[in-house]
Amino acid sequence: MGTWFRVLVSGAFAAVLVVLGGTVHAQTEAPGPPRAEAGFEVAPVTLDGGVLFKLRGVSSLPAEVRAARVAAAIRSAARDRTIDPASITAVDQGVVTFIMAGDTRLLGLVDADAEIEGVNRQELAVAVTERVRSAITTYRADREPEALVASGLRGAAATAALALVVVAVWWLSRWLDRRLAAAIERRLRTLGVESVQEGGSARAGEVARGTLRFVRNLILVLSILVYLQVVLGLFPWTRPVHARLWDWVVGPLEAMGRELLEQIPNIIFLLILFVIVRWLLKLVRLFFDAVGRGSVALSGFDPEWAKPTFKIVRLVVIAFAVVVAYPYIPGSSTAAFKGVSIFAGVMLSLGSSSIISNLLAGFTMTYRRAFRVGDRIRIGDVIGEVSDIRLQVTHLRTPKNEDVVVPNSMILGSEVTNFSSLARSRGLILHTTVGIGYETPWRQVEAMLLLAAERTPGLLREPEPFVLQTALGDFCVTYELNVYCDQPGRLPFLYDGLHRSILDVFNEYGVQIMTPAYEGDPEQPKLVPREQWFTAPAAPAPAGDPGSSG
Repeated sequence: MGTWFRVLVSGAFAAVLVVLGGTVHAQTEAPGPPRAEAGFEVAPVTLDGGVLFKLRGVSSLPAEVRAARVAAAIRSAARDRTIDPASITAVDQGVVTFIMAGDTRLLGLVDADAEIEGVNRQELAVAVTERVRSAITTYRADREPEALVASGLRGAAATAALALVVVAVWWLSRWLDRRLAAAIERRLRTLGVESVQEGGSARAGEVARGTLRFVRNLILVLSILVYLQVVLGLFPWTRPVHARLWDWVVGPLEAMGRELLEQIPNIIFLLILFVIVRWLLKLVRLFFDAVGRGSVALSGFDPEWAKPTFKIVRLVVIAFAVVVAYPYIPGSSTAAFKGVSIFAGVMLSLGSSSIISNLLAGFTMTYRRAFRVGDRIRIGDVIGEVSDIRLQVTHLRTPKNEDVVVPNSMILGSEVTNFSSLARSRGLILHTTVGIGYETPWRQVEAMLLLAAERTPGLLREPEPFVLQTALGDFCVTYELNVYCDQPGRLPFLYDGLHRSILDVFNEYGVQIMTPAYEGDPEQPKLVPREQWFTAPAAPAPAGDPGSSG
């Protein structure tokens, strides 16, 4: 019973393969595309995936069409059991030799067909006749029930072998995964390296598992390919696939390998160019670093320009290297590569207008010396200290410790006030105004304002402070106190100290500040008596603080 069971299984397997072969027969048994040989096109005549001979085409009958017609005629003769292969003969008709199967004409050979093989037409006719006889005999023998059963048994054996290989490979990979990966993790943990202990062992184990999975899958794929190659060659209906399967799999790899070998000189050129450009950029960086440190002095060149100038030079060098390398990039001459390049260029030109404008603005600002890192500036309504200058944007840190990012193109088109550029050499003038009534002598007011400036720490004594009378209003005189300082980064604190000192001095001397204006004199002057200066919860300020003046 076991033998009959195996026969039935083999028969069922053969039937499945027959169905599979029937579905792909129409697609795979057709002759391949014509090839140019000796200046003209030829196409192979195939039967069950095997090439019998080649035929030449003409303008009115292409080689591919002619080969397909001849293959169909031979296949029809092979299916007709009434045709004896021994009856296939060559009949010479002068300029053409016909291959006949009884009264049925299979094909005609002309001298142009013989030129393909380098023989005369009569010798070619004899060889083709023998080839057709053998092909028809083999075609019929392969379809005999005994041959199909034998092929089915061999296919079943191949299937069993494949199953055993799959099971063995899967079991072996699982065993290695448990043993080898665990051993690697244990070994790495014993090394005592901190980076390994913090997860490196787990990552190494994962790498080992990934490598095992890759090897396992590769072996399984190769086993399946060998299995298909063997089984598809057992049955006549699947032999066209058998004949071309390996080419479908290996063909692309061979094409990539040939292309890689052809591109080796270009790859070597690109590697040499890369090394040269990298070395050149390092040399340029060393030079500009020395300029930035002041080790190398260039006449009329600010050391702060070294970094942005290096970026410009680097961009120019890289752009030149790309232009030189472009013809040597593999595939650069193909239409697909050119299309992708054009598409990328269009997208870059459409979406990078603001980027380019910010880049140009960044370089322009650098050489304009409008400001530098650490300067206190005002851009529009934003006042802050420059914390970083980039090619695209400038970062400002406001007095409230906010990081404001301003596009360079906006800075280039806006008014920039730099509080620090002159403060280093000439001092920055702080100014504040007060309104004092006409009954107070202006000399007294100016003296009190100068006294408040003198009491305020952090302000410069040289140049000396000065007072301006900026307006004679309806109810008061407007005085402006101007004081020099060299710390623009402390402006809010300096103004705060100056205003405290002004309030203390005017309270001390009993002069009422009328700013901004009033409609009538109050019954009591708007002053704070000395004994109320530190009314709760206020407390006396420590010595040296502006609030302790007086």
